[in-house]
Amino acid sequence: MEIKITKTTTPKEKPVDESKLGFGQVMSDHMFLMNYTEGRGWHDARVTPYAPLPMDPSCMVLHYAQEVFEGMKAYRWADGSVHLFRPEENAKRLQDSSDRLCIPQIPVDDFVQAVKTLVAVDKDWVPHQEGTSLYVRPFCFATDNHLGVHASKTYLFCIIGSPSGSYYPNGIDPVNIYVESRDVRAVRGGTGFTKCGGNYAASLRAGEAAATAGYAQVLWLDGVERKYIEEVGAMNVMFKVDGKVITPALNGSILPGITRKSCLELVRSWGVPVEERKITAEELFVAADEGKLEEAWGTGTAAVISPIGEMGWEGKKAAINGGEIGQLSQKLYNTLTGIQWGKVEDVHHWVTNID
Repeated sequence: MEIKITKTTTPKEKPVDESKLGFGQVMSDHMFLMNYTEGRGWHDARVTPYAPLPMDPSCMVLHYAQEVFEGMKAYRWADGSVHLFRPEENAKRLQDSSDRLCIPQIPVDDFVQAVKTLVAVDKDWVPHQEGTSLYVRPFCFATDNHLGVHASKTYLFCIIGSPSGSYYPNGIDPVNIYVESRDVRAVRGGTGFTKCGGNYAASLRAGEAAATAGYAQVLWLDGVERKYIEEVGAMNVMFKVDGKVITPALNGSILPGITRKSCLELVRSWGVPVEERKITAEELFVAADEGKLEEAWGTGTAAVISPIGEMGWEGKKAAINGGEIGQLSQKLYNTLTGIQWGKVEDVHHWVTNID
């Protein structure tokens, strides 16, 4: 794929204090764009200065939410080189999401090349401080200006970058979560396994209710029987029960997380028993009462590992590992972040140098 590069003549001032970057607040100088036209395919791949996207009020994405996105990071190693973590997996997942939303798929090699090119152009925006990274957001959406309900015939693929601070600037602090019994995030046959904005919009009400009740995240139940654990907040979730790691099986309503996949591959390589299956909230609370619920954690791109210190459900509370991060959770976090920042040997060949 040939990519035309047009660099900005008015670069932005980069944040001086990387400890105060936060998340998603500052955008880098450039963005990647590529158009799709029915009959022509994907075309006009280019890197341009970051700028607003012109959009007609009748643009179909605004009315029917035909869009998908990804989330990934670029990491600066101690030697100054910049690396991505399993970008091919993001490309494949975007293809699966696109297929469900009737969006033309982008070839894996083209996706990876586009990400690498943008990150290379904005390499100076990859922060240096430990724990920081350049968050990379690829997304694709319908661009037809039409109010009819059908798949668009034109699309725009875009990638932007945002330097982001450490998720745990003061150390890992386990969170309290609440089992949500009213709202559901997704159902089998829907878009739960995709990364599309509608899934996140549907989660906002329960998230705000949980926050009001003093909890950091929502533990989602399935949309049919309302008893099987699915995800925690916007992350996949895992539990260590009586020496065994259990996690909800991918059933069509759960996002196939790349961090999830990496965690399971690591845990299995360490000889820890793993089960991917249905898990009820009742089972977890019984295990907690019996002292068998040893650890619980969420997995995702932003936090990598988010340990769970307490769960609430139907007036009951279950404390986990004394409210501290568990040994296995900590090992997973140390190993994954070590690989991502070049401090641990990448025996799985998961990292990609942008150069």
